[in-house]
Amino acid sequence: ILGVRDIHADHAASHIGKAQGIVTCLRATPYHSTRQKVFLPMDICMLHGVSQEDFIRGKQEKNVRDVIYNIASQAHIHLEHVR
Repeated sequence: ILGVRDIHADHAASHIGKAQGIVTCLRATPYHSTRQKVFLPMDICMLHGVSQEDFIRGKQEKNVRDVIYNIASQAHIHLEHVR
């Protein structure tokens, strides 16, 4: 947008965008859950033994929190790449 032509800036912006997308998805999870929709990666949910129904019912058990932590950790990894 600003006319910056630098491969490193592009790479950093890519990671920032990925981190922001992940965080936005996490923040929207309660909203979507009330509408019977879950947009979280099912492979991570299955890894922790969590179903879509657990999110829709608003469960806050440890395994549900572990899913959120795992996904949030992916956003953190992207931010670490930027630094």
